[in-house]
Amino acid sequence: MDALGAGWDKQRSRLRKSLRRVDVVFFLLCTLVGLDTIGSVAAKGPEGLTWMVILAVVFFLPYGLLVAELGTAFPVEGGPYVWTKLAFGRRVAGVNQVLYWLTNPVWVGGSLTVIALTTFETFFADLGRVGTYVVGLIFIWLGVLAVAMSLRIGKWVPTAGAIARIVLLGFFTVSVVVYGLKHGVQPLSASGFAPSYVGFIALVPFVIYNYVGFELPSTATEEMSDPRRTVPFAILRSGIGAVLLYGGPILGILLVVPADRIGSLSGFIDACKMVLTVYGGSVDPSGAVTLTGAGQVFGTICAAGLIIGLLTSGVGWAIGAHRAQAVACADGAGPRWLGEISAKRGTPIRVNVLSGVLASVTMVLALGLTGGSSEKYFAAGLGLTISMTFVSYVVTFPSLLVLRKKMPDVPRPFRVPGGWGTATVVTMLPTLLVAFTVATLIWPGLGVGWFGTDGNPDDSLPTAFAGERLSYTLSQLIPLGAAVVIGVLFVLWGRLQTKTQDPAGELLPTR
Repeated sequence: MDALGAGWDKQRSRLRKSLRRVDVVFFLLCTLVGLDTIGSVAAKGPEGLTWMVILAVVFFLPYGLLVAELGTAFPVEGGPYVWTKLAFGRRVAGVNQVLYWLTNPVWVGGSLTVIALTTFETFFADLGRVGTYVVGLIFIWLGVLAVAMSLRIGKWVPTAGAIARIVLLGFFTVSVVVYGLKHGVQPLSASGFAPSYVGFIALVPFVIYNYVGFELPSTATEEMSDPRRTVPFAILRSGIGAVLLYGGPILGILLVVPADRIGSLSGFIDACKMVLTVYGGSVDPSGAVTLTGAGQVFGTICAAGLIIGLLTSGVGWAIGAHRAQAVACADGAGPRWLGEISAKRGTPIRVNVLSGVLASVTMVLALGLTGGSSEKYFAAGLGLTISMTFVSYVVTFPSLLVLRKKMPDVPRPFRVPGGWGTATVVTMLPTLLVAFTVATLIWPGLGVGWFGTDGNPDDSLPTAFAGERLSYTLSQLIPLGAAVVIGVLFVLWGRLQTKTQDPAGELLPTR
C-alpha cells in the first residue's frame, strides 16, 4: 500500500526525471542566495558579518545535516510534507504544508516585487502609480509562467538565476575593490564586529532566512536522478557557495555606503550604483549618484541581473513549494483538484495559477494598506514571509528524531554522525532558533531591557513602523492566523474527499 494514498498514484505517473546533480546544485544556489535580504543584514553594520559566521555554524551546518538525512532516507516527491506526515500524521502535515506553500505568494507579491520595482525606478525610470501595479503584475506572472513549464525546461530558470547571482555579486565585489583603490573605503572598527543581544534579535531573522532552502530539491525527489547521492552532494557545495556569495557583497556595502544611508530595502541597490561610478559617474555631497558612460551601461546590466535574480528566487522556491502542496492535496490533505499534475508538462499548474492570484492580491493589498510606502510594504512582507516559513520548520525539523525512533530500519544512505546525541543537537539547534526568530518577528525587541539590561524594545521595530508596534504586530499576526485557518480548512476539505488511511510505519515507494 502507498503511504501517500491512492490519490497520488495517477499523478506520480506524470512525473519525469529531469534533475541532474549539477541542476540541483544550481537550483540550491538560486534558492539559498536571496538578494532581498542583503540590504537588511548590511543595515545592521559589521555585526551582521559576525552573526553570519556564528549562525553558519550553529544553524546552517546542522540544518544541512538534518535535511541530508531526511532527504536520502525518504526520497519521495513532496519532501517536507512527506517527512512531517510520517512523523506526525496527515492532519498536522497538511496544515503545516499550507503555511510552507503560502509563504511563496506572500514573498513574491511582497518583498521580491517591491525590490524589483525599486530597482527598476532607481536605474531606469519612475513608474508612477499605475505603472507600479502594471510592472508588479508582469513580474509576478512571468514567474507563474516559468514555474508552469515542464521541469526539463523550467530547471534552466533557477540555473540562470544562480549564474546571474555569481556574475552580479562577483562583479559587485570586484568593483568594490576598484572603488576602494580609487576613492578609499570607510574604516570599520573592531568594536563594530562585536556581537550583542540587541544585534542578534535584529539580525537573526534575516541571516537565518538567508540560510534556508536545503529541503526544496527534495520536494521533486522523484524527478531527480539518484537522489540518495545527489542531495548530500548538492547541499555541501551550495552551502559553501552561499556563505561566500553573501559575505563578500555585505562587506562591500559596509565599506562603500555611509552607515546612515544603508537601508534595508535599498542598501544593496544604492551600493551597486555608488561603486559603478568608478566606470563613469559621480556622487554629489548629498549622496545622490549619477551614472554616465560605461557606468551607466554597467548599471543597466546590473539592474537587469538583480531583477532576474529576484524573479528566479521566487521561481526556485515556487518549483518546490508548489510541488509539495500538490502532493499534499493529492494525498488527501487538501482539495483534490489542487493536487492535479499536468499530463503534458508534469507540473502542478493549478497550484501555480492559484499562487499567482494570491501573489497579485498580496501586492495590491500591500500597496493599498501601506499608502504606497515601499519601506512599510517591504518590512511587513518580508517579516511575514520569514515567520510563516519558520513556523512550518518548527514542525518539520523534529521529524528527524521522531522518524529515527519510529522507523529505525529504514536505510539511511546519509546519516547524521555521532548517534542520538548528535542527532538531538542537530535537530534542536535549528528548531529552537527558528522558533525564537518567529517570536522576535512578531514582537521585535523581545528581551531587550529585561532583567535590568539596557535598551528600548521599540528601537527594534522596523524603521518604517517606528512608533507603530500595534500596526506592525497585526501585520504579522492576522495573516499568520489566516494561513493556519486555511490550512485547517484544506485538511477538512481533503478528509471529505477521501477515506484513505495512513498505513503505519511503511516506507513510501518510489518509481
